[in-house]
Amino acid sequence: MFHRTVLLLCVSMALVLPAAAQEYERVVVNRGSDRTRIPLVGGVSHAVTSMAPLATMAGERMLAAGGNAFDAIVAGQAVLGLVRPDSNGIGGDATLLVYSAKDGKAWSINAEGTAPALATIEWYEKNHDGKLPVNDTLLAGTVPGVIDAWYLLLSRWGTMSFEQVLAPAIALAEGGFPVPANFASSKQFLAHPTSARLYAPGGRKWQDGDIFQNRDLARTLRRLVEAEKSAAAHGRQAALKAARDRFYKGDIAREMAEFSEKNGGLFRYEDFATYTAKVEEPVSTNYRGYDVLKNPSASQGPAELFALNILEGFDLKAMGHNSADYIHVSAEAVKLAMADRDKYLGDMDAIEIPYKGLLSKDYAAARRQLIDKQHASSELRPGEPEKFQNSPPLERPIDVSVSGDADHEGDTSYIAAVDRERNAISFTPSLHSGFGTKVILGTLGFSLNCRGDYFSLKRGTANALAPGRRPRSTLQGTLVMKDGKPFLVTGSPGGDDQCLRTMQTFLNMVEFGMNIQQAIEAPRWATRAFPASPFPHTMYPADLQVEDRVSKEVRDGLVRRGHKLWVRPGWSLNLSAGIVIDAVRDALSAGADPRAGAQAAAW
Repeated sequence: MFHRTVLLLCVSMALVLPAAAQEYERVVVNRGSDRTRIPLVGGVSHAVTSMAPLATMAGERMLAAGGNAFDAIVAGQAVLGLVRPDSNGIGGDATLLVYSAKDGKAWSINAEGTAPALATIEWYEKNHDGKLPVNDTLLAGTVPGVIDAWYLLLSRWGTMSFEQVLAPAIALAEGGFPVPANFASSKQFLAHPTSARLYAPGGRKWQDGDIFQNRDLARTLRRLVEAEKSAAAHGRQAALKAARDRFYKGDIAREMAEFSEKNGGLFRYEDFATYTAKVEEPVSTNYRGYDVLKNPSASQGPAELFALNILEGFDLKAMGHNSADYIHVSAEAVKLAMADRDKYLGDMDAIEIPYKGLLSKDYAAARRQLIDKQHASSELRPGEPEKFQNSPPLERPIDVSVSGDADHEGDTSYIAAVDRERNAISFTPSLHSGFGTKVILGTLGFSLNCRGDYFSLKRGTANALAPGRRPRSTLQGTLVMKDGKPFLVTGSPGGDDQCLRTMQTFLNMVEFGMNIQQAIEAPRWATRAFPASPFPHTMYPADLQVEDRVSKEVRDGLVRRGHKLWVRPGWSLNLSAGIVIDAVRDALSAGADPRAGAQAAAW
């Protein structure tokens, strides 16, 4: 039975919003507490879900104040970057998938960062022993793309100003918000003086419930609003662009460049001034009547499509959810997909990606034949999709190591929103690893992402470092269409595991009939049996991980097949969120992962 109740959302600040944004009853749909740890949230007007309650609140309040999903997602992500500064922020990169109800069309926004003009393989060979710094120093960074993503969202589809959508983040940054005891405690991060000044003033160690203020970031965001107001006489579009340009071409860009040059970084003013995020056509495949869309360039997202095409040839439902057969063939399909990821995916402005072949159902059928149902593969086996589009083979090496300890996971975040018109957005913002480069840029209040450590220093690879190039990121999300209308937006932090997480959420729903909350909470599996994205791109052959909620009988069956099995704690292999659009009932349901302290809200 469905129940109506009040979802209490509390916040320790006064959001600067119109009077319409008052507290009111939210509707929660609960299918039974014995089935999910937290309830499925339902509504008919709009929904927001994210990795942090305050971010969800900011987005939902923007919708309640009359904004649309594009306004809400900017407001929510601005707060998300403030309250989860280790995982995302305005120094970060991002991938987005959006559906515009007015246009009846889906788009990909590529807000991945670019390498500085001075960043070359030769420079690292001469100055850094032929190695990329991992998760540390400005040498690991790329130009931030989040601000430009905000601009594209507001200028093309939004209705509000930067002043309106940034009001919640500015209020929180100035007024403060409670933090946990382990907040910003990384010794590597605090070793940088500017980071310690902001996050550990006087050597402070944070206790549960302490109030943290980031007035430096508030001043940076206010500078965007000031630029917008100064250009307001020229119209909304000019005002939005003035705010965007102050970050990339104005005094903020000059301060970032000056700090970089004084602190050993390769960024110069021109790197910021010439940057642009891009609006692109998504790539997609049809899985049992559902069109699954992904970001096409500088993203690992299409690898999920490769895996789904392979899995479509198996009767997954008959195998049973999380059976040994199901997990085995799923992991083997992912290994094949990720091998193709490493050989073929990258910045499509710089390399050719043979998508016609990679997404061919005939190619998937050929790849499917490589799966031995009784034995786990320990090899990296890229295919030859060029044959399936009648094009010459691409002679392209792969950068892989079986030594080192490159991490397949990372620090990323996620937020999604859907409004009454059924505009839908999946937004995956990131710094890649905790606080990115670990260096707060002077008094600007934020650090840059460290996505540069994803590049390969092996010439000729799909992801080889070059000036101005975007690294192939693990960032991705999912937009699923059904009968030409949006059905699902979902995503998850998790580095290389992101595709595996969104794929499992989707299959849990489509193959096994789960609602979005059940699909998110279901026990999970993962594998690292392919090259890690960060340097030195370590692969762990035959690696397989399962949460301990997967039965011992299944685990024993996987070991017999030759998987090197790791049993992880019962709630450790997912951090997802998502929103389902039910076109028949004209209703929404939103889910959030209890593993992450995520929060969904709907009205």
